[in-house]
Amino acid sequence: MVVAATGFFDGVHTGHKAVLQAVRDTSVQMGAGSAIITFWPHPRNVLQQDASSLRLLNSIDEKKSLIRQSGIDEVYVVPFTKDFSRMTAPDFIREYLIGKFGVTALVVGYDHRLGSENPTREELASIAVECGLKVVQVEEVDCNGAPVSSTKIRKLIEAGDVAAAARLLGYSYRLHGVVVSGDRIGRTIGFPTANIQLYEPLKILPGNGVYSVKVTFQGKNYVGVCNVGERPTVASGKHRTVETYILDFDEEIYGLDLNLEFMEKIRDEIRFDSLEELRRRISKDVESVTCAGLRCCV
Repeated sequence: MVVAATGFFDGVHTGHKAVLQAVRDTSVQMGAGSAIITFWPHPRNVLQQDASSLRLLNSIDEKKSLIRQSGIDEVYVVPFTKDFSRMTAPDFIREYLIGKFGVTALVVGYDHRLGSENPTREELASIAVECGLKVVQVEEVDCNGAPVSSTKIRKLIEAGDVAAAARLLGYSYRLHGVVVSGDRIGRTIGFPTANIQLYEPLKILPGNGVYSVKVTFQGKNYVGVCNVGERPTVASGKHRTVETYILDFDEEIYGLDLNLEFMEKIRDEIRFDSLEELRRRISKDVESVTCAGLRCCV
């Protein structure tokens, strides 16, 4: 016996966690295993529905890790293809949920959609019962009177409000990448930065600005000041970068992994008239992070 829920679960946010909790609770009650059946890539990428503007909160590995951390036994990833998108809800339930994964109970969230006919939650619950499944429905999770959603969190991150996004996510928004070589201008003004290239290029970047971040490198935590944007003082064009000055750190880390957790926005990105003005402002940014006591948070 397996209790399961299906969905894309981008962000694995507080709304999703209510579904995960229901899966765990129901599995305990039934003496069954627990599972999440998710999909990759995002349906909008496959169906070309505004795919050029779609950005994600999680890579597939991050999503699987977050779900497992919640206590779910198994995470199954079903490849989402155009042919798969044409499958009806009854066919998916019989072929995948029951036939492939042995599901006996289905947990359904408030805005759950499944199948090419796009049934409502009530219609989906009725279909699942007709197919022989027990159905558990989970109500929406509200924040300030509105349901928590991946779309709302993406908008907050795009606006630079990473602190508000963290409250809806239940954790600080993260970027994970490899450190690549830059132009080393930061080193000439006393603030060498680590420039990262994301492993998941579709992950959403916070809005242009300067942020306090928690940096994890080889299992150790540091405090950092991260600039996300176009570096208007030293560069021209619209290429966005993610560059972080790591406090109390002086190692050569090109080609190595770096994880960033965005704590709060310090200021907007600004164009300065000289590198000396930029140096003085970065010094103030570092001082503001230090004064905020973020060193003790890592």
